Amino acid sequence: MSSLSGKVQTVLGHVEPGTLGRTLTHEHLTMTFDCCYYPPPPSHEVISKEPIIMKNLFWIQKNPYSHKENLQLNQETEAVKEELLDFKAKGGGALVENTTTGLSRDVRTLKRLSEETGVHIIAGAGFYVDATHSSETRAMTILDKKELLEFAQLGCYLEYDLFGTELFHYQFNPDIDMPNDNKRIKRVRLLVDEGYEDRILMAHDIHTKNRLTKYGGHGYSHILTNIVPKMLLRGITEGALDKILIENPKQWLTFK
Repeated sequence: MSSLSGKVQTVLGHVEPGTLGRTLTHEHLTMTFDCCYYPPPPSHEVISKEPIIMKNLFWIQKNPYSHKENLQLNQETEAVKEELLDFKAKGGGALVENTTTGLSRDVRTLKRLSEETGVHIIAGAGFYVDATHSSETRAMTILDKKELLEFAQLGCYLEYDLFGTELFHYQFNPDIDMPNDNKRIKRVRLLVDEGYEDRILMAHDIHTKNRLTKYGGHGYSHILTNIVPKMLLRGITEGALDKILIENPKQWLTFK
């Protein structure tokens, strides 16, 4: 462990924490999500088997887990590479790739993507055990301000991912109203105002094809291109954003 102290472990080896730059802390670059396939109703079976094209994009956005092709992100390595180059050009430096065993984890592809784009990639590990989740744990999104601040007081990191997802229908739990980007920004602003700017992380958690720009999605640069300017308009300072995107991920990922 002493050789790792003060370093960050990436797919290409150990790096100095200061080289990471703006970091997204929960993304996927190559994975399959068949384990979460959600069969469509009989009346939608035909559209669920069509290729991803303009006329069915809205249906896929509403039912992303009912379209089998949409769950094969590992088929889009070249499109992902182009997006990472764009992310790098727009000021991005690193991301945490959270694909675990059970979702077609592929470190060789991650290494190639890092080599060819210059983006630092930190690979996740462990197992994906969706079967252990109950309807109660799936519904544990913290929407109450008091509960959110109580959670922040524990000193853990608070990650807001799924930026770019503007769902009005959540397939796995229809009783839950998913927040949109504006609500996510408001939650981040609340935490900053309450003094927790050093505990916040952000990401998109891209894990399906329809969220790539190739298919009309927001892509991996959405936070840098669209969310950061909106946060500045909402009174979150550049200093706070530097903590959220640079300092906090750096502190979290550095071996002590």
